[in-house]
Amino acid sequence: MRGVPTGRIRATYAASGRRALRVTLVAATGFYLFRYGLDRPVSATYALFAAVALGGLSKIPGTGRQRAAVAARLLPVCWAVVVAGTYLSVETWSAVVGMLLIGFALTFAAVGGPRLAGATPGLQLLYILPSFPPYDPASLGDRLLGTTTGLLLFIAAEALILPEPAPPPYRERAAGAARTAARCATLLATPPYTLDHADVRADRDAAGALRLMAVPEAERPAGPGVRERALTHTGLATRTLLSRLAQLPALPGDDPGPEVTAVLHAVARLSVATEACLGQGPSPVAAYEELAAARARLAALSGDTVSAAAPATPPVSAADPVDAPVPVFPPAVLRRHAAVLEIADAALAMGTAADLAVHGRRAAAQESPGRFWYATERAPALWWHRVRGHAERRSVFFQNAVRIALALAAARFVAGVDTLPHGFWATLATLTLTRTTVDETWGTIRKALTGTLAGALVTAGVLDLVATDNAVYAAVLPVWMLFAFTVGPVKGVGWAQGMFTVLVALVFAQLAPPTWHLAEVRMLDVLVGSAIGAVFGLLAWPRGAHDELRNAEAELLRRAAEVVVATSASVAEGATVAAPPGVHGHRSLQHAVILAESAYAQFLSEPVPFGATGGRAGVPAVDSQATLIAGHHTLWGSQRLLEPPLAGLVPAAGESVDRLGDRVCGRMLLVSAALDPGGDTPAASVARIAPSLTACAEEPPGAPRLYYATASWLNSLLTDLTRIVHGEPGHDEPADETATGPRAPATGSEAH
Repeated sequence: MRGVPTGRIRATYAASGRRALRVTLVAATGFYLFRYGLDRPVSATYALFAAVALGGLSKIPGTGRQRAAVAARLLPVCWAVVVAGTYLSVETWSAVVGMLLIGFALTFAAVGGPRLAGATPGLQLLYILPSFPPYDPASLGDRLLGTTTGLLLFIAAEALILPEPAPPPYRERAAGAARTAARCATLLATPPYTLDHADVRADRDAAGALRLMAVPEAERPAGPGVRERALTHTGLATRTLLSRLAQLPALPGDDPGPEVTAVLHAVARLSVATEACLGQGPSPVAAYEELAAARARLAALSGDTVSAAAPATPPVSAADPVDAPVPVFPPAVLRRHAAVLEIADAALAMGTAADLAVHGRRAAAQESPGRFWYATERAPALWWHRVRGHAERRSVFFQNAVRIALALAAARFVAGVDTLPHGFWATLATLTLTRTTVDETWGTIRKALTGTLAGALVTAGVLDLVATDNAVYAAVLPVWMLFAFTVGPVKGVGWAQGMFTVLVALVFAQLAPPTWHLAEVRMLDVLVGSAIGAVFGLLAWPRGAHDELRNAEAELLRRAAEVVVATSASVAEGATVAAPPGVHGHRSLQHAVILAESAYAQFLSEPVPFGATGGRAGVPAVDSQATLIAGHHTLWGSQRLLEPPLAGLVPAAGESVDRLGDRVCGRMLLVSAALDPGGDTPAASVARIAPSLTACAEEPPGAPRLYYATASWLNSLLTDLTRIVHGEPGHDEPADETATGPRAPATGSEAH
């Protein structure tokens, strides 16, 4: 344990010990109540395993009260799986089919968020337990009685015993970031109209606090509902706002102009109102409307450019007559105006998303229906949208569900055909030892078999020494259970399997006369379950997300390239293609972002394969998060630029935008081909990506503000592409992030 702080070890054991104490109290109470108090051994078994399923095997994130809330909502599901397992165990074929279908459904339910994903192993255990002989529908009442008692005791224990302090919720983090945005916007709107180093650092720290990797898993807004999606969207928009405030171009003169300062002051007021809204305050609709009006006034200032050396004509004020002369601005001013308009767009998105996150469909602030397409959808439709988006072979959720379902069905088939004694243990071993990569599965199996062998030797000695003295088993069981559930999660799978082998022997010894052969059967079952898990780990997507992530990133960049070239052409020509009714725009790119995010989430949870240095042979090591940022940036920027009414550019500006769009599209395709090369893909160096678009094209004379907004978007996309391959030296995170980060494990993104 060299290099690991002692305090961290103690904290790990303390957290594990608290959970172990609750599980032990619940499991022992339920087991002893029914086994010795009411003489109902079936109910005793189900009461114990219900507590072990959701308290020991499941990894539901959050505090005890949060886990109790999840368990309470899952109570009907637990009843359903026990009933299904009881009736489907009539024949081997029906049990196998049930294991295949229900195993897939329970595993695929991980798309619902980290809490549901964490509960999945426990639900699988509650289905596996009644899926083995004896086929006895008459005992269903006892099974449900034991399951219900165990779960109710577990819910009470998690909520009441040794309560844990709750971490700051994501909404509170977003409110703090909005407060920082308000301060930065105020500083940029008042002399000297700039942020110093400390302000920029505070800006980045506030944005970093919203990164999902920095947020406890239970607090990540990863569910499919309106409020969860909107809270994710709030974090995304707030991070974008903070990033753009920190990068606002330097003031080209002494006075930014009243329209610019009005927008920045309105951004500050909307940020303050958003902070209040996230604290359960009123809707920020008044501040939203003020910023929308200020943004419209700034956007209405259009005219021809003049040379950079020429003085700028003072801009018109709100009090000037309608027929006042149109001001003329130099390119530097127009670039700053475009940046300020992007700041306003991010702030408006933040206000709308925060309102939806707090008030749901009753939110008052409304923006583009395409960006917030989910605002009016009902919960079943949102769930269906999430499930449908991952029901394909490229989704790692789908791959994991297929892998586990096939392995469990095979284990049940082997146990039924060969009448494997205690086949339940073999299926449980398959469930707990199968991993998402074959390397990780083999490593887990080696440790598990070593631990199981040691546990079997201890079990054989205990059973031979104690024989049928149930009093000894009853006295030792809670002590051993507390020790096993405290040490096992900290020490790893080998220790956990060894101690669990002794634990199940202590339980079954009180249900039937034991012999030392029980240890032999346990070892055999774990060996069979491990072999099945290894086989399916080898056959079904053996590299897990390591390869799938490259494919998903390449597909994302191909879709983004299509959007870039289409958007550039539409801006140049002044025409857009309307999306079909009821379909939000850029669906293919949204779907590609979602699949890439889920693959990246699993990738972060998997160990690097032995000998790997960042990718498969011939594939460059890349910054996967930068790829996701590029996808989000493409999506949002295109939607913003194509909002009607859309006026075309003058010929010179239109041709320049077309050329810039083609250049970015080509670079995206180049990186995509490098990530996922075909058999005859021409070799090219992805390192030759220019760091700036301004170096490859001159600003055309007479270009309006739309040109500068489009060029700014394309420039930032090229910077994103540079980060993908080279990273960004000297910074903790990308300078212009528009993604919340894809680490909602098995949860999808805000678009889904």
